[in-house]
Amino acid sequence: MELHVAKDTHQLSENLAAWLSNYIQSKLQTQERFTFVLSGGNTPKALYALLAKAPYNQMIEWEKLHFFWGDERAVPYEDSRNNARMAFDVLLNHVPVNPENIHPMLTDREPEQSAKEYEATLHRYFKGQENTFDLVLLGMGDDGHTLSLFPGLPIVHENKKWASAFFLDAQDMYRITLTAPVVNLASCIVFLATGEGKALTLKSVIEGVYNPDVYPSQVIKPENGELHWFVDEAAAGALDR
Repeated sequence: MELHVAKDTHQLSENLAAWLSNYIQSKLQTQERFTFVLSGGNTPKALYALLAKAPYNQMIEWEKLHFFWGDERAVPYEDSRNNARMAFDVLLNHVPVNPENIHPMLTDREPEQSAKEYEATLHRYFKGQENTFDLVLLGMGDDGHTLSLFPGLPIVHENKKWASAFFLDAQDMYRITLTAPVVNLASCIVFLATGEGKALTLKSVIEGVYNPDVYPSQVIKPENGELHWFVDEAAAGALDR
């Protein structure tokens, strides 16, 4: 695990944009495509906005990138809470990505059906490969959740399915999500966490005892890939450094 600490959220987004660009370019020197899992929520918006502008909109070979999502709220695309819509609005509509290389979790059907279709797509994409995604970008909530893996829910312990859907009572909605088995096969996983409100949770996730029912982010442990945490000083405040 490698920890990257920036002084504030602005610097953090700048640092991660530069790191991502370099990582993508290095990977594309030896392969023809790059598979990238996007995160929802507010934290990555600033990062996406940076990637959509110079120099990154020109440095990155966008036509070789294939985009997936870590999770989705089962709301229509037109709903502002839809993770795919946010990514299109801030990033994907502003860079030359091939439309056929964009794979959102579809919300115009039953959530369970959407999850099954997504899992089938992933198995086709990565059949016979040692690793799945080249890069998975994840956030972490104040409660330690990542993806739609929330504390105390059975989905945290899923060990076979690559994608699943369930009704989240606390939010009165269905969620569609990737699971730990497919994410842990990625070549590289990057967590992005900011703010003082995450400091004690971050300390528990990284330095505490393994208790994924309380801190689901702990189930993300790459089997043969890299793990990076990009955090600001506020989120890193409680870590032993």
